[in-house]
Amino acid sequence: MKRTFLFAKLHQAKVTQADLHYEGSFSIDEELLEVSGIHENEQIHVLNISNGHRFITYAIKAPKYSRIMGANGACAHLVSPGDRVIICAYAELDSKEIEYFEPKVLFLDENNNYRLKSQKSSNHKLSIQENIITE
Repeated sequence: MKRTFLFAKLHQAKVTQADLHYEGSFSIDEELLEVSGIHENEQIHVLNISNGHRFITYAIKAPKYSRIMGANGACAHLVSPGDRVIICAYAELDSKEIEYFEPKVLFLDENNNYRLKSQKSSNHKLSIQENIITE
C-alpha cells in the first residue's frame, strides 16, 4: 500500500510577483527547485500564510538565482507580492520507504535565500529521486 507524504517544502517563501494574464502556474527560482527536488510541471500546494488562501497548481522555472516566487493566471487572485507562502510537494511512499524517508525542507528569508532544515541523524537515508538507500 502506498501512502502520501510531504516530499519537499519551501517554508515562508516571499511572493515577488502576481501576473493575472499569464497562462497559469507558480514560478519558482530554478535553484530552489533543484535544491528542493521539485520538478518543473510537478503539482504543488501553495498555502498563503498572509491571508489563509490555499491552492493547488504546478511549478515552473523562474530564472536561476532570481529568487522569483510568482503566482500566474487565476492563482494570482489569491496572493499579492509580499505575501509569505508555504509551497509543498508530496510523494507516494510504500511501507519500506516510509521508515527511511525525510522530506527536503528549505527555510526562506525575506529575500528568498534559503537554509536547509537539519536532517535527522541516521545511518540510512532514502533518496526517492534516485530510489536508493545511501549510507
